[in-house]
Amino acid sequence: MESKENKEKSTYLFGPVPSRRLGLSLGVDLVPFKTCSLDCVYCQLGRDTTEKTTKRKEYVPIELVLGELKKKIDDGLNADFITLSGSGEPTLNLKLGELIDEIKKITNIPVAVLTNGTLLIDKGVRAACAKADVVLPSLDAGDEETFQKINRPHSDVNIEKLVKGLCAFRKEFDGQIWLEVFLLDGFNTEPEQIAKIRKLVELIEPDKIQLNTAVRLTTQSGIKKLNAAKMQAIAGQFGEKCEVIADFSPQKQDKKIQTKAEDVLSMLKRRPCSLDDICAGLGISRNEAIKYISYFQNNGAVDSEKKGQIVFFKATNRQ
Repeated sequence: MESKENKEKSTYLFGPVPSRRLGLSLGVDLVPFKTCSLDCVYCQLGRDTTEKTTKRKEYVPIELVLGELKKKIDDGLNADFITLSGSGEPTLNLKLGELIDEIKKITNIPVAVLTNGTLLIDKGVRAACAKADVVLPSLDAGDEETFQKINRPHSDVNIEKLVKGLCAFRKEFDGQIWLEVFLLDGFNTEPEQIAKIRKLVELIEPDKIQLNTAVRLTTQSGIKKLNAAKMQAIAGQFGEKCEVIADFSPQKQDKKIQTKAEDVLSMLKRRPCSLDDICAGLGISRNEAIKYISYFQNNGAVDSEKKGQIVFFKATNRQ
């Protein structure tokens, strides 16, 4: 007989988890793992996009997603946002707009779409995203050469289409657009590149510009986060709408989240574990595990070591 734990385990939902941008966020996975139009060097989900594509289809059945979500709500969901994001690019799901409509019928919790923005050149994608309360797209480069180096897009995608889609969406969408700019030392932080990005941001007219950097695992080794002073200096160049995204802190969240974070650390105190080991051992998603690991790494409580192609995490004696 299937255990109660397995019956209740979500396939398409993860969390709620603490989000640096959205508070307490219930994530919704709408595409298979690493199915995306980009293959960013800073991706937190590991090397190489499994399926690099711009083809939209119903990658996961939304009736099953809604079934899980209804149960979560019935069980007393506490979240600041329901966030359509997950392990790939959510706008690739052809039923995105229909899903948002159905979510709005069963809860008053705001809906956010976390997207790389590349498909907003498509009118249908813009119409779907416009049903959300907040849309959080990305812009990491000021020119095509830098875009190719950082985001490694599908051949159908270029920065001109990305910016054109974002500008068109701004004209059609009355909700909030929070534009993330991911800063990577040696890629897009020189004054000339920042000036180019700023000009594009002025065309897009987002409600917020949120500066991020590599505080989590990254696809490409050797990528380091910018220090706080440099992040703040660059933020000043973008004006009053710009903010540096603060690291999340499990200690400030509810007891369930604190317990999960402590479970991760406890597991790593016993033995080194890969990301897959942690997910399997604790029954949590990769996204959720990465958030907890990143927090402990930032605080010096967890170190990592690569053996072959696998990264193993272990607790230090500093926590």
